[in-house]
Amino acid sequence: MRDQESFVPVEDELDDVTTGEMELSERQSLRRVPGLSTELTDVTEVEYRQLRLERVVLVGVWTEGTIADAENSLTELAALAETAGSQVLEGLIQRRTRPDPATYIGRGKVDDLGAVVLSTGADTVICDGELSPSQLRNLEQRTKVKVVDRTALILDIFAQHAKSKEGKAQVELAQLQYLLPRLRGWGETLSRQTGGSGRGGGAGGGVGVRGPGETKLETDRRRIRHRISRLRREIKNMRTVRVTKRARRTRNSIPAVAIAGYTNAGKSSLLNRLTDAGVLVENALFATLDPTTRKATASDGRVYTLSDTVGFVRHLPHQIVEAFRSTLEEVAEADLVVHVVDGTHPDPEEQVRAVHEVLAEVSADRLPELLVVNKIDAADEDTLLRLKRLWPDAIFVSAYSGRGIEDLRSAIEDRLPQPAVEVRAVVPYDRGDLVSRVHRTGEVLSTSHLPEGTLLHVRVGAELAAELAAFDVERQGQAAGSRS
Repeated sequence: MRDQESFVPVEDELDDVTTGEMELSERQSLRRVPGLSTELTDVTEVEYRQLRLERVVLVGVWTEGTIADAENSLTELAALAETAGSQVLEGLIQRRTRPDPATYIGRGKVDDLGAVVLSTGADTVICDGELSPSQLRNLEQRTKVKVVDRTALILDIFAQHAKSKEGKAQVELAQLQYLLPRLRGWGETLSRQTGGSGRGGGAGGGVGVRGPGETKLETDRRRIRHRISRLRREIKNMRTVRVTKRARRTRNSIPAVAIAGYTNAGKSSLLNRLTDAGVLVENALFATLDPTTRKATASDGRVYTLSDTVGFVRHLPHQIVEAFRSTLEEVAEADLVVHVVDGTHPDPEEQVRAVHEVLAEVSADRLPELLVVNKIDAADEDTLLRLKRLWPDAIFVSAYSGRGIEDLRSAIEDRLPQPAVEVRAVVPYDRGDLVSRVHRTGEVLSTSHLPEGTLLHVRVGAELAAELAAFDVERQGQAAGSRS
């Protein structure tokens, strides 16, 4: 694997932007530090692993595409591992037409992997793919260390970064859905039977395995299924609250803009630039999981919302998509999707493709999309020229320096849905609340002040147009003509 560039922490202060410094410092202060040992002599192996930085070896299977694609995938896996708090020692890629169904990389290469693990002193192997239960078991038996796949690694990062009650419930649901088919019984070939055999022993019975209960494995599965059902009910109730808030915004004709994109593309930084949201900004994958919605005001006075969403990644685990479906629906219900792309990434086209795949899963792929290439201050000119030819309608910005932010504001405002009904009305001066609502939710074409009130020429939604109908200029003129 090619040499990795270590992550550079984001500066604590950006120009006129809040970046969640307090939360960021708290998170960093709890990071495990390599080289410091706090374990006691009688600590178990599991507790020991929780107290020190894990040393990992990465393994990938290259089945299609170029070697650059395979190395980019393993580079991303290394970034994920570092985000989870691991120290990457080595990266290996195996060329195969398809992963080996028994050992993922093939029986012959497992011995080579075991030798690398032994020589580097690694305690964990991370595979760049989702492993079956048998693949996990076989690899652990042959390498004698813990084996983790890409899905478990991403779930671990989500568990570390979830803050809200809904986020924690969604992550726990995804973890249990992943764990359920991977529970292991007692022993290699025999599940410890404690019941169900009946008078004659039945299937699976025998000397020493008959008893009054059920297997420990079945008990664990039953408890996990019960917990999954409970979490789904809780998330459904939380979704009701989200739907209610969204319905209120829809009723008030407030347009919604969702910021979507690959993880670490700079979505939270853009939200901070556009709204002073104060969302945590960190140069790490999946730094923010909980969606944040903030109010923004267009140059013509209209109010709209901007929502930061969970980041995407190639091969995003289906358990995550399913568990976070209620959150991702925030994107599907938006009027515009601002798709953020990392201009410094070695393969931005693959980022865009991966995001489109996830958007399609939540039926958000048909929404109007504004492509935004971020981090232009750190990207080289040749890359930017290539991307401008590839995406001529994209907006190129730097959330760090502020370059292009005003162009982005204008592009967002131009794509906001326009109110449907055009109205000319003279609103009495004692109805300032109505004038305020027009400026907040409608498009003001012109305004002037008359002795009898404020003359407005506006485009507004149907509900507000009905309230303005009593002050409509044409209706008032027709009424005066009929009286004469």
